[in-house]
Amino acid sequence: MATTVNIYLTFNGNCEEAFQFYKAVFGGEFSYVGKFGDMPPQEGMPAIPDSEKNKIMHIGLPISKETILMGSDASDAFGNVTTIGDNFSVSINTDSIDEANRLFNALSEKGKINMPLSKTFWGAYFGMFTDRFGINWMVNVDLNEYHIG
Repeated sequence: MATTVNIYLTFNGNCEEAFQFYKAVFGGEFSYVGKFGDMPPQEGMPAIPDSEKNKIMHIGLPISKETILMGSDASDAFGNVTTIGDNFSVSINTDSIDEANRLFNALSEKGKINMPLSKTFWGAYFGMFTDRFGINWMVNVDLNEYHIG
């Protein structure tokens, strides 16, 4: 797989409703639907309050062979606040940890790292940052698919 770039949308609790609408418009099936309540406990992270458990942690809707519309709800438990107009990120998906590191390090230079690249409980090598121009980015390598790491 080559590196792909997709849009990642963030919502204030109505992600599932929005993605049901997008599914009705684009058709297809969700590639993944995960809720915050599905997350295993994470060391050093707050417990998910009951009010957050049914919010969407991640959802994907393939639009074409190369494009996936992705999204999640903001979670108060993690201090995330969604501001309409600033509620999207550019998501880079690549097939190597080396390329993920290169892109993350280059694009985040003089920016703000929100989540350093690291292995995740969902089987990815993932990180988030805001670049020096105020654009939000996510970098992801699916470790399960590529058996890397």
